[in-house]
Amino acid sequence: MARSIETNWSVGIAGSFTFRFNRLDTVARTSNTQALVLYSLRKQFITAVNGTTYFPGERYILNHQLSYSYFPDKFWGLGKVAPDQNEEAYTFRQYYVYLHLQRKLKERFFGGILYEYQRLLAVDHQPGGLFDQLDVVGRDPYYISGAGLSLTYDTRNNAFAPDQGSLMQVFFNHFSPWFGSQFRYTAYAVDLRRFVRLYRQQVLAVQAYVQFNAGNVPLRSLASFGGSNSMRGFYDGRFRSKNQLVLQAEYRVPIVGRIGAVGFLGLGNVGDQLRDLNLQELKYSYGGGLRVALNRKERLNLRVDYGWGFGESTSHGLYFQLGEAF
Repeated sequence: MARSIETNWSVGIAGSFTFRFNRLDTVARTSNTQALVLYSLRKQFITAVNGTTYFPGERYILNHQLSYSYFPDKFWGLGKVAPDQNEEAYTFRQYYVYLHLQRKLKERFFGGILYEYQRLLAVDHQPGGLFDQLDVVGRDPYYISGAGLSLTYDTRNNAFAPDQGSLMQVFFNHFSPWFGSQFRYTAYAVDLRRFVRLYRQQVLAVQAYVQFNAGNVPLRSLASFGGSNSMRGFYDGRFRSKNQLVLQAEYRVPIVGRIGAVGFLGLGNVGDQLRDLNLQELKYSYGGGLRVALNRKERLNLRVDYGWGFGESTSHGLYFQLGEAF
């Protein structure tokens, strides 16, 4: 069972498998694979397999995600100004593949190659509605295919809930007819995270995330603001644009046994141009939640959060998920 603002409650089958290639390997972190089949109260169907594999000595790391979605969704327009009254329902069906292979260059430094494929089989929207009025790229069925490179510095001490270390990752992905894509554009991202153990086992986790796109970017590849892992309290996609910037922090406190608590806050914005990522129409969110350790050794937690989002619009909601937000 799972819950988010976008899906309401979902029921189905989900499993998480953790493993190590060599139990005596003190360098490689624990690998994980998650598989799920979910059907939500909003008649959304999702099936996915995703995870991270750490090969012996962490000489190689493979991130992967394969999914199929049938998803009734919501759309408010493009950009940082998208009034509540603009809300329009639409539905999409989508296949998605993401592969990211990294190779160790030196201690804690990794260079990577990545590939992304997305095929929208259908985008059902209201004729003459907001999609047509804004001439949204990707409102008809399409497919994209792209490849890129990454550079990562990773000193986190755990794959699921680190309490020490940093992650600094930069990557770009270029989509072009050369790779079989209908649209030509380039996606860039910078992901910076820091985890600090403070008093006893209390942890401060902070993240700065920047995403920007250049070119003819289709609907489902635009920066999507909100969701269960970023700016909790906002519907994922409440604001969409070519670029976004998000800053968020979380304070994690053990309570007793397998139970812990967190408080979180975040702020961010979206914009068609990088200069639009400013304090005008700034969005912010905050909230708190509980953690239940399903696997104390590997720090795999069940997450229950409630978030509030504020900005041009106000929203809130409950999240019931596996694993930390970041």
